[in-house]
Amino acid sequence: MKNVFTAKTVKKSGESPLARAMNGATNAAPFDWWLFALMLVILAIGLVMVLSASGIVAEQVNGDKYYFFKRQIFFALAGGAALWGAALMPRQWLYHLQYPALFVALLLLLVTLSPLTPAINGAKRWIPLGPVSVQPMEFVKIALALYLAYFMSSKQDLIKTFSRGVIPPFAVTGLFCFLLLLQPDFGSAVVLACLLFFMCVAGGTRFIYLFFSVALACAGAMALAISSPYRLRRLLAFLDPFQDAHNTGYQLVQSLLAIGSGSFFGVGVGASKQKMFYLPEAHNDFIMAVLAEELGFVGVSVVMILFALLFWRCYKIIMGQQNLRDRFTAFGITTILVMGAVLNLAVVMGVAPPKGVPMPLMSYGGSNLVATMLCVGLLMNFSRTAEPWTASS
Repeated sequence: MKNVFTAKTVKKSGESPLARAMNGATNAAPFDWWLFALMLVILAIGLVMVLSASGIVAEQVNGDKYYFFKRQIFFALAGGAALWGAALMPRQWLYHLQYPALFVALLLLLVTLSPLTPAINGAKRWIPLGPVSVQPMEFVKIALALYLAYFMSSKQDLIKTFSRGVIPPFAVTGLFCFLLLLQPDFGSAVVLACLLFFMCVAGGTRFIYLFFSVALACAGAMALAISSPYRLRRLLAFLDPFQDAHNTGYQLVQSLLAIGSGSFFGVGVGASKQKMFYLPEAHNDFIMAVLAEELGFVGVSVVMILFALLFWRCYKIIMGQQNLRDRFTAFGITTILVMGAVLNLAVVMGVAPPKGVPMPLMSYGGSNLVATMLCVGLLMNFSRTAEPWTASS
Protein backbone atom coordinates (compact mmCIF):
# COMPACT_ATOMS: atom_id res chain seq x y z
CA MET A 1 0.00 0.00 0.00
CA LYS A 2 1.36 3.41 -0.96
CA ASN A 3 2.34 5.79 1.81
CA VAL A 4 -0.27 8.56 1.74
CA PHE A 5 2.24 11.02 3.19
CA THR A 6 4.89 10.79 0.46
CA ALA A 7 4.07 14.20 -0.97
CA LYS A 8 6.99 16.09 -2.44
CA THR A 9 6.86 18.63 0.36
CA VAL A 10 7.43 16.04 3.07
CA LYS A 11 11.08 15.69 4.05
CA LYS A 12 12.14 12.10 4.67
CA SER A 13 15.83 12.73 4.95
CA GLY A 14 18.29 15.54 5.45
CA GLU A 15 17.65 17.73 8.47
CA SER A 16 16.32 15.68 11.37
CA PRO A 17 13.00 16.47 13.07
CA LEU A 18 14.87 17.49 16.23
CA ALA A 19 17.20 19.83 14.40
CA ARG A 20 14.36 21.34 12.41
CA ALA A 21 12.30 21.92 15.55
CA MET A 22 15.28 23.51 17.31
CA ASN A 23 16.32 25.66 14.38
CA GLY A 24 12.80 26.74 13.57
CA ALA A 25 11.79 27.59 17.11
CA THR A 26 12.61 31.26 16.76
CA ASN A 27 10.88 31.55 13.38
CA ALA A 28 7.80 29.50 14.27
CA ALA A 29 4.44 30.74 13.04
CA PRO A 30 1.72 31.77 15.50
CA PHE A 31 -0.57 29.17 16.99
CA ASP A 32 -3.70 28.12 15.13
CA TRP A 33 -6.08 30.27 17.14
CA TRP A 34 -9.06 29.02 15.11
CA LEU A 35 -8.38 25.54 16.45
CA PHE A 36 -8.19 26.91 19.97
CA ALA A 37 -11.39 28.96 19.58
CA LEU A 38 -13.35 25.99 18.20
CA MET A 39 -12.16 23.86 21.10
CA LEU A 40 -13.30 26.53 23.60
CA VAL A 41 -16.76 26.77 22.04
CA ILE A 42 -17.26 22.98 22.12
CA LEU A 43 -15.93 22.86 25.69
CA ALA A 44 -18.34 25.62 26.75
CA ILE A 45 -21.28 23.71 25.25
CA GLY A 46 -20.06 20.59 27.02
CA LEU A 47 -19.92 22.37 30.39
CA VAL A 48 -23.49 23.62 29.97
CA MET A 49 -24.69 20.14 29.04
CA VAL A 50 -22.85 18.53 31.97
CA LEU A 51 -24.59 21.00 34.30
CA SER A 52 -27.95 20.27 32.71
CA ALA A 53 -27.58 16.47 32.47
CA SER A 54 -26.02 15.86 35.89
CA GLY A 55 -27.94 18.19 38.20
CA ILE A 56 -30.71 15.75 39.15
CA VAL A 57 -28.34 12.83 39.77
CA ALA A 58 -25.80 14.99 41.62
CA GLU A 59 -28.44 16.38 43.98
CA GLN A 60 -29.89 12.94 44.65
CA VAL A 61 -26.55 11.15 45.19
CA ASN A 62 -24.19 13.88 46.41
CA GLY A 63 -26.57 16.45 47.85
CA ASP A 64 -25.19 19.16 45.56
CA LYS A 65 -26.66 19.66 42.10
CA TYR A 66 -23.45 21.42 41.01
CA TYR A 67 -21.21 18.56 42.16
CA PHE A 68 -20.30 17.16 38.73
CA PHE A 69 -20.26 20.61 37.13
CA LYS A 70 -17.72 21.96 39.63
CA ARG A 71 -15.54 18.91 39.16
CA GLN A 72 -15.72 19.32 35.38
CA ILE A 73 -14.61 22.94 35.75
CA PHE A 74 -11.62 21.72 37.75
CA PHE A 75 -10.83 19.09 35.09
CA ALA A 76 -11.06 21.78 32.39
CA LEU A 77 -8.54 23.95 34.26
CA ALA A 78 -6.19 20.98 34.59
CA GLY A 79 -6.70 20.26 30.89
CA GLY A 80 -5.90 23.89 30.09
CA ALA A 81 -2.57 23.57 31.89
CA ALA A 82 -1.84 20.37 29.96
CA LEU A 83 -2.83 22.08 26.70
CA TRP A 84 -0.46 25.00 27.10
CA GLY A 85 2.31 22.77 28.37
CA ALA A 86 2.02 20.65 25.22
CA ALA A 87 1.67 23.69 22.95
CA LEU A 88 4.84 25.32 24.31
CA MET A 89 6.89 22.13 24.65
CA PRO A 90 10.06 22.14 22.52
CA ARG A 91 9.65 19.62 19.74
CA GLN A 92 12.88 17.82 20.65
CA TRP A 93 11.46 17.08 24.10
CA LEU A 94 8.34 15.58 22.57
CA TYR A 95 10.40 13.39 20.25
CA HIS A 96 12.30 11.91 23.16
CA LEU A 97 9.09 10.70 24.79
CA GLN A 98 7.99 7.82 22.57
CA TYR A 99 9.57 5.08 24.69
CA PRO A 100 9.20 6.68 28.16
CA ALA A 101 5.52 7.36 27.39
CA LEU A 102 5.02 3.72 26.36
CA PHE A 103 6.68 2.53 29.56
CA VAL A 104 4.53 4.78 31.77
CA ALA A 105 1.38 3.72 29.90
CA LEU A 106 2.30 0.06 30.37
CA LEU A 107 2.99 0.62 34.06
CA LEU A 108 -0.37 2.35 34.57
CA LEU A 109 -2.24 -0.52 32.91
CA LEU A 110 -0.42 -3.00 35.14
CA VAL A 111 -1.41 -0.96 38.19
CA THR A 112 -5.08 -1.21 37.20
CA LEU A 113 -4.75 -4.99 37.24
CA SER A 114 -3.13 -5.04 40.68
CA PRO A 115 -4.90 -5.34 44.06
CA LEU A 116 -4.27 -1.60 44.53
CA THR A 117 -7.24 -0.70 42.33
CA PRO A 118 -10.84 -1.63 43.13
CA ALA A 119 -13.22 -3.14 40.59
CA ILE A 120 -16.04 -0.82 39.52
CA ASN A 121 -19.00 -2.45 37.78
CA GLY A 122 -16.92 -5.58 37.36
CA ALA A 123 -14.00 -3.85 35.61
CA LYS A 124 -10.65 -2.50 36.82
CA ARG A 125 -10.08 0.51 34.58
CA TRP A 126 -9.45 3.33 37.04
CA ILE A 127 -6.64 4.23 39.45
CA PRO A 128 -7.95 6.10 42.52
CA LEU A 129 -5.88 9.14 43.47
CA GLY A 130 -7.57 10.77 46.43
CA PRO A 131 -10.71 12.62 45.30
CA VAL A 132 -10.23 11.74 41.62
CA SER A 133 -9.66 8.60 39.57
CA VAL A 134 -7.40 8.28 36.53
CA GLN A 135 -8.33 6.12 33.55
CA PRO A 136 -4.98 5.14 31.98
CA MET A 137 -6.56 4.17 28.65
CA GLU A 138 -7.02 7.85 27.73
CA PHE A 139 -3.25 8.40 27.92
CA VAL A 140 -2.34 5.01 26.45
CA LYS A 141 -3.83 6.20 23.16
CA ILE A 142 -1.52 9.22 23.07
CA ALA A 143 1.56 7.18 24.00
CA LEU A 144 0.79 4.63 21.30
CA ALA A 145 0.22 7.37 18.71
CA LEU A 146 3.63 8.91 19.51
CA TYR A 147 5.34 5.53 19.17
CA LEU A 148 3.58 4.58 15.93
CA ALA A 149 4.37 7.99 14.42
CA TYR A 150 8.04 7.50 15.30
CA PHE A 151 8.05 3.97 13.87
CA MET A 152 6.21 4.81 10.64
CA SER A 153 8.40 7.82 9.90
CA SER A 154 11.80 6.35 10.82
CA LYS A 155 11.29 2.86 9.36
CA GLN A 156 10.00 3.77 5.91
CA ASP A 157 12.59 1.54 4.24
CA LEU A 158 11.40 -1.43 6.30
CA ILE A 159 7.68 -0.72 6.57
CA LYS A 160 6.78 -3.12 3.74
CA THR A 161 8.65 -6.03 5.30
CA PHE A 162 6.84 -8.37 7.67
CA SER A 163 9.50 -9.14 10.26
CA ARG A 164 10.73 -5.59 10.87
CA GLY A 165 7.95 -3.43 9.47
CA VAL A 166 4.82 -5.19 10.74
CA ILE A 167 5.66 -7.31 13.80
CA PRO A 168 7.06 -4.51 16.08
CA PRO A 169 4.06 -2.11 15.97
CA PHE A 170 1.58 -5.00 16.00
CA ALA A 171 3.34 -6.60 18.99
CA VAL A 172 3.35 -3.36 20.99
CA THR A 173 -0.31 -2.65 20.21
CA GLY A 174 -1.21 -6.28 20.88
CA LEU A 175 0.38 -6.12 24.33
CA PHE A 176 -1.71 -3.09 25.29
CA CYS A 177 -4.86 -4.69 23.86
CA PHE A 178 -4.19 -7.84 25.89
CA LEU A 179 -3.88 -5.84 29.12
CA LEU A 180 -7.09 -3.98 28.32
CA LEU A 181 -8.92 -7.26 27.74
CA LEU A 182 -7.80 -8.39 31.20
CA GLN A 183 -9.54 -5.40 32.85
CA PRO A 184 -11.86 -6.27 30.94
CA ASP A 185 -12.27 -3.40 28.44
CA PHE A 186 -13.06 -4.89 25.06
CA GLY A 187 -14.10 -1.59 23.50
CA SER A 188 -10.84 0.19 24.35
CA ALA A 189 -8.85 -2.69 22.84
CA VAL A 190 -10.84 -2.19 19.63
CA VAL A 191 -10.01 1.55 19.71
CA LEU A 192 -6.26 0.83 19.92
CA ALA A 193 -6.53 -1.71 17.10
CA CYS A 194 -8.29 0.91 14.95
CA LEU A 195 -5.57 3.46 15.74
CA LEU A 196 -2.93 0.96 14.62
CA PHE A 197 -4.88 0.23 11.43
CA PHE A 198 -5.18 3.89 10.41
CA MET A 199 -1.52 4.57 11.18
CA CYS A 200 -0.51 1.55 9.08
CA VAL A 201 -2.69 2.74 6.20
CA ALA A 202 -1.05 6.17 6.35
CA GLY A 203 2.40 4.63 6.78
CA GLY A 204 2.24 2.43 3.69
CA THR A 205 1.98 -1.06 5.19
CA ARG A 206 1.30 -3.66 2.51
CA PHE A 207 -2.37 -4.27 1.83
CA ILE A 208 -2.02 -8.04 2.17
CA TYR A 209 -0.69 -7.65 5.75
CA LEU A 210 -3.53 -5.31 6.66
CA PHE A 211 -6.13 -7.59 5.09
CA PHE A 212 -5.07 -10.66 7.04
CA SER A 213 -4.60 -8.69 10.28
CA VAL A 214 -8.12 -7.25 10.00
CA ALA A 215 -9.54 -10.70 9.23
CA LEU A 216 -7.78 -12.22 12.26
CA ALA A 217 -8.85 -9.32 14.48
CA CYS A 218 -12.48 -9.66 13.42
CA ALA A 219 -12.39 -13.42 13.99
CA GLY A 220 -10.85 -12.91 17.43
CA ALA A 221 -13.39 -10.24 18.35
CA MET A 222 -16.24 -12.48 17.28
CA ALA A 223 -14.82 -15.38 19.30
CA LEU A 224 -14.51 -13.16 22.38
CA ALA A 225 -18.07 -11.91 21.94
CA ILE A 226 -19.51 -15.40 21.53
CA SER A 227 -17.49 -16.86 24.42
CA SER A 228 -18.71 -14.17 26.85
CA PRO A 229 -22.46 -14.25 27.63
CA TYR A 230 -22.29 -10.60 28.70
CA ARG A 231 -20.73 -9.41 25.43
CA LEU A 232 -23.07 -11.60 23.39
CA ARG A 233 -26.12 -10.13 25.11
CA ARG A 234 -24.87 -6.60 24.42
CA LEU A 235 -24.27 -7.47 20.76
CA LEU A 236 -27.75 -8.95 20.36
CA ALA A 237 -29.25 -5.95 22.14
CA PHE A 238 -27.49 -3.64 19.69
CA LEU A 239 -29.02 -5.51 16.75
CA ASP A 240 -32.54 -5.16 18.19
CA PRO A 241 -32.60 -3.12 21.42
CA PHE A 242 -36.41 -3.04 21.62
CA GLN A 243 -36.56 -6.83 21.87
CA ASP A 244 -35.23 -6.55 25.43
CA ALA A 245 -35.99 -2.92 26.13
CA HIS A 246 -36.09 -3.34 29.92
CA ASN A 247 -32.76 -5.15 30.28
CA THR A 248 -29.84 -5.38 27.85
CA GLY A 249 -31.35 -2.91 25.38
CA TYR A 250 -32.50 -0.43 28.03
CA GLN A 251 -29.74 2.16 27.67
CA LEU A 252 -29.89 2.31 23.88
CA VAL A 253 -33.69 2.46 23.90
CA GLN A 254 -33.65 5.39 26.33
CA SER A 255 -31.02 7.11 24.18
CA LEU A 256 -33.16 6.74 21.06
CA LEU A 257 -36.21 8.01 22.96
CA ALA A 258 -34.25 11.08 24.04
CA ILE A 259 -33.11 11.78 20.49
CA GLY A 260 -36.62 11.32 19.11
CA SER A 261 -38.16 13.53 21.79
CA GLY A 262 -35.97 16.45 20.79
CA SER A 263 -37.55 16.81 17.37
CA PHE A 264 -36.24 19.84 15.44
CA PHE A 265 -35.62 22.54 18.06
CA GLY A 266 -35.60 20.45 21.26
CA VAL A 267 -37.53 20.79 24.49
CA GLY A 268 -35.22 23.47 25.89
CA VAL A 269 -32.04 23.52 27.96
CA GLY A 270 -32.65 21.85 31.32
CA ALA A 271 -36.03 20.40 30.29
CA SER A 272 -34.88 16.88 29.42
CA LYS A 273 -37.02 14.10 30.89
CA GLN A 274 -34.67 11.22 30.05
CA LYS A 275 -31.97 12.56 32.38
CA MET A 276 -34.33 12.05 35.33
CA PHE A 277 -32.95 8.59 36.10
CA TYR A 278 -34.24 7.08 32.84
CA LEU A 279 -31.05 7.35 30.77
CA PRO A 280 -27.98 5.83 32.51
CA GLU A 281 -24.71 7.77 32.17
CA ALA A 282 -26.62 10.81 30.91
CA HIS A 283 -23.77 13.20 31.75
CA ASN A 284 -21.04 10.80 30.59
CA ASP A 285 -21.10 8.67 27.44
CA PHE A 286 -24.71 9.56 26.51
CA ILE A 287 -24.52 13.32 26.92
CA MET A 288 -25.23 13.77 23.20
CA ALA A 289 -28.60 12.07 23.69
CA VAL A 290 -29.51 14.67 26.33
CA LEU A 291 -28.26 17.44 24.02
CA ALA A 292 -30.42 16.04 21.21
CA GLU A 293 -33.46 16.05 23.48
CA GLU A 294 -32.90 19.57 24.81
CA LEU A 295 -31.58 21.29 21.67
CA GLY A 296 -33.04 19.06 18.98
CA PHE A 297 -31.77 18.47 15.47
CA VAL A 298 -30.54 22.07 15.26
CA GLY A 299 -28.38 21.73 18.37
CA VAL A 300 -26.87 18.42 17.30
CA SER A 301 -26.17 19.86 13.83
CA VAL A 302 -24.38 22.87 15.34
CA VAL A 303 -22.18 20.61 17.47
CA MET A 304 -21.37 18.35 14.51
CA ILE A 305 -20.47 21.38 12.37
CA LEU A 306 -18.18 22.65 15.13
CA PHE A 307 -16.44 19.28 15.29
CA ALA A 308 -16.17 19.19 11.49
CA LEU A 309 -14.49 22.62 11.53
CA LEU A 310 -12.19 21.50 14.34
CA PHE A 311 -11.13 18.43 12.35
CA TRP A 312 -10.66 20.58 9.24
CA ARG A 313 -8.18 22.73 11.15
CA CYS A 314 -6.45 19.54 12.30
CA TYR A 315 -6.27 18.35 8.69
CA LYS A 316 -4.68 21.60 7.57
CA ILE A 317 -2.10 21.27 10.34
CA ILE A 318 -1.31 17.71 9.24
CA MET A 319 -0.90 18.60 5.58
CA GLY A 320 1.12 21.71 6.41
CA GLN A 321 3.93 19.72 8.06
CA GLN A 322 7.08 19.49 5.97
CA ASN A 323 8.69 16.75 8.02
CA LEU A 324 7.42 13.17 7.88
CA ARG A 325 7.51 12.55 11.62
CA ASP A 326 5.71 15.82 12.31
CA ARG A 327 3.00 14.81 9.87
CA PHE A 328 2.58 11.29 11.24
CA THR A 329 2.42 12.53 14.82
CA ALA A 330 -0.21 15.16 14.00
CA PHE A 331 -2.15 12.52 12.06
CA GLY A 332 -2.10 10.08 14.99
CA ILE A 333 -3.27 12.71 17.48
CA THR A 334 -6.05 13.81 15.13
CA THR A 335 -7.13 10.20 14.64
CA ILE A 336 -7.64 9.87 18.41
CA LEU A 337 -9.96 12.89 18.44
CA VAL A 338 -11.90 11.82 15.34
CA MET A 339 -12.40 8.25 16.58
CA GLY A 340 -13.69 9.52 19.93
CA ALA A 341 -16.33 11.77 18.35
CA VAL A 342 -17.41 9.31 15.66
CA LEU A 343 -17.63 6.28 17.95
CA ASN A 344 -19.55 8.19 20.62
CA LEU A 345 -22.15 9.40 18.13
CA ALA A 346 -22.38 5.92 16.61
CA VAL A 347 -23.11 4.37 20.00
CA VAL A 348 -25.61 7.05 21.04
CA MET A 349 -27.53 6.70 17.76
CA GLY A 350 -27.42 2.89 17.80
CA VAL A 351 -25.10 2.55 14.80
CA ALA A 352 -22.41 0.73 16.83
CA PRO A 353 -22.62 -1.67 19.79
CA PRO A 354 -22.68 0.01 23.24
CA LYS A 355 -19.17 0.88 24.40
CA GLY A 356 -17.95 3.42 26.91
CA VAL A 357 -16.56 6.03 24.51
CA PRO A 358 -16.96 9.59 25.88
CA MET A 359 -17.61 12.52 23.58
CA PRO A 360 -14.40 14.61 23.43
CA LEU A 361 -14.63 17.94 25.28
CA MET A 362 -18.28 17.32 26.22
CA SER A 363 -18.71 14.18 28.34
CA TYR A 364 -18.10 14.38 32.08
CA GLY A 365 -14.77 12.88 33.14
CA GLY A 366 -11.34 14.15 34.05
CA SER A 367 -9.09 11.67 32.25
CA ASN A 368 -10.78 12.07 28.89
CA LEU A 369 -11.04 15.85 29.12
CA VAL A 370 -7.40 16.32 30.15
CA ALA A 371 -6.19 13.86 27.48
CA THR A 372 -8.33 15.56 24.81
CA MET A 373 -7.03 19.01 25.67
CA LEU A 374 -3.51 17.59 25.72
CA CYS A 375 -4.09 16.39 22.14
CA VAL A 376 -5.31 19.84 21.13
CA GLY A 377 -2.22 21.36 22.72
CA LEU A 378 0.04 19.05 20.71
CA LEU A 379 -1.77 20.03 17.52
CA MET A 380 -1.34 23.70 18.39
CA ASN A 381 2.37 22.95 18.82
CA PHE A 382 2.46 21.52 15.30
CA SER A 383 0.43 24.42 13.93
CA ARG A 384 3.47 26.66 14.53
CA THR A 385 5.46 24.72 11.92
CA ALA A 386 2.58 24.22 9.47
CA GLU A 387 3.10 25.90 6.12
CA PRO A 388 0.21 27.12 3.94
CA TRP A 389 -1.34 24.17 2.14
CA THR A 390 -3.73 23.84 -0.77
CA ALA A 391 -5.32 20.79 -2.37
CA SER A 392 -2.94 21.08 -5.33
CA SER A 393 0.23 21.05 -3.21
